[in-house]
Amino acid sequence: MSDTIVLPTLAPDDQAGFSALVTGAAILLRPTAGVLRLSDADRYDFLQRMTSNNIAVLRPGQSAVTVLTSPTARNLFVFTVVARSDDLILLPAPGQTQALARHLRGQIFFMDKVKVQELSEQWSRLRVLGPLAAQTLAALDVDAANLSANDAIIQDDRLIVAQPHYEVPGFELLSPTESLAGLAELLQGAGGIVISDDLYQARRVELGRPAAGAELTDDYSPLEAGLAWACAENKGCYTGQEIIARQITFDKVTKLLVGLRLDGAVAAGSDIMVEGRQAGVVTSVAHSPALDAPIALAIVKRPLNAPGTIVHIGDHTATVVALPIIQA
Repeated sequence: MSDTIVLPTLAPDDQAGFSALVTGAAILLRPTAGVLRLSDADRYDFLQRMTSNNIAVLRPGQSAVTVLTSPTARNLFVFTVVARSDDLILLPAPGQTQALARHLRGQIFFMDKVKVQELSEQWSRLRVLGPLAAQTLAALDVDAANLSANDAIIQDDRLIVAQPHYEVPGFELLSPTESLAGLAELLQGAGGIVISDDLYQARRVELGRPAAGAELTDDYSPLEAGLAWACAENKGCYTGQEIIARQITFDKVTKLLVGLRLDGAVAAGSDIMVEGRQAGVVTSVAHSPALDAPIALAIVKRPLNAPGTIVHIGDHTATVVALPIIQA
């Protein structure tokens, strides 16, 4: 028999936070999410030759999510690039700032004019989420409502990026560390509610959004993990590009990110079985506040990833569902 697994459920204090995510404005504090600065003349060329998205076309006030892949086209780092007039600001996944900085520095050739600087002690991040996020940001005298996807508001004392397609949809806000608490208080005064990371992760799984350390690992390619949209087809070579291009051209992506409706809690990393054969792996598990039931994300082989397919995970049964599991 499988060991009993207990997933975090909605605590009484989280009821208001869940409502904020679905109908209002929620605030996620991100103490482990750092900031990097890429400067000097070759900063665009440096990232362009290394990562999956078309960094060369970015202009000040624009951003892109890009993937740094291995020679075998596996995910190494996923991060946001924000263009400013004199530099590029990089927003790594929480907990990955120092590792990304080390990796980038290790890729600088002797002729490259590029500098990598960590700004995590000076700058901090939070995320504003939910359908009223833009209105709540108006408390900071920010016109976020008129931002298009991936646009950024760049000011001396803050930076705000519109990200409807990456992570849980919302706005990533950077501020000098000494100012962040005050900004969070202003956002709360305007109706925003601070939420827990457990609640954020549950909403992420409901919406089918991949995350670093779960789906975005070196076990999978960007195409397998749901980030095909961050792989530009109209740019030159980068590490892993030839494999990704062949997978797209010849429809060779053999496994894909899907959702699972579970009959009981299972552990991330569990094998998914169909008729005694391994069909995939569970990558994220959460208790869905919307469904009041356990759900999961998984990367499952074709054709067993078709919605409606019944799979087995240990003693439990699950049904494959299309993403998002819950509509935003």
